[in-house]
Amino acid sequence: MKATITQLDASQLELEWQRLIRHVADNKSQFVLLPEMCFSPWFCTAPTADARTWIGAVAAHEAWLRRLPELGAEIVAGTAPRIIGDKRYNMAFIWSPRHGLGWHHQKTYLPNDDGYWEANWYDRAPIDFQAASINQLTVGFMICTEIWFLQHARDYGKRGAHLLLNPRSTPRHTNAKWLAGGRTAAVVSGAFCLSSNHAGRVNGLALGGAGWLCDPDGRLLATTGEATPFATLELDLALAEKAKTTYPRYVDDSPL
Repeated sequence: MKATITQLDASQLELEWQRLIRHVADNKSQFVLLPEMCFSPWFCTAPTADARTWIGAVAAHEAWLRRLPELGAEIVAGTAPRIIGDKRYNMAFIWSPRHGLGWHHQKTYLPNDDGYWEANWYDRAPIDFQAASINQLTVGFMICTEIWFLQHARDYGKRGAHLLLNPRSTPRHTNAKWLAGGRTAAVVSGAFCLSSNHAGRVNGLALGGAGWLCDPDGRLLATTGEATPFATLELDLALAEKAKTTYPRYVDDSPL
């Protein structure tokens, strides 16, 4: 399966989108991972939540989600802000031409500090990390901060995940730390680990870009950058299935 990781600058989204359409077509990509809540500028830089901004972000994502078929991929994954009842969530989605738009994991672990006042902006979801299956592919979402809660990566591995997906919005000066987390999560889960990130600047915050793709043993296979905002590789999903039988994944961690 050919998979694409991305970095997107929401301040020039239309231009970036057209470039991504061409990249997917040129590389015949089947799977595209988008950054966390990428269809509006990163709004969690403000310490105080604003209802109008949140509603505007929800509306922008709803409009852009209707454009996912333009990419021409078999599967597109990412996250979007949603309002469910009286709750606000950051929620993962998977889209395909056959199945349409499906909603999956809701972000559980929320930071709350400079540039990332997420716990002030939306609700923490209950702990529920369920693998999702589509087109004989099994994926597990770990949205941004969730990559550091590695017990869920191991659980996804036990559920047969081929891909561990880490859509994120993280600052440039922390790029090396986030890559270390992604490589570790790949090893823990025995899955390919993919991450796509916001790029550019918003309210003085330099967003990191630097998406990555790691194999099930944590080897870095591809990254994105300013010169190459998208990267596509062909993945042998059988390697992720075999990895589940090798160290450290096979080690028994059941209670005694």
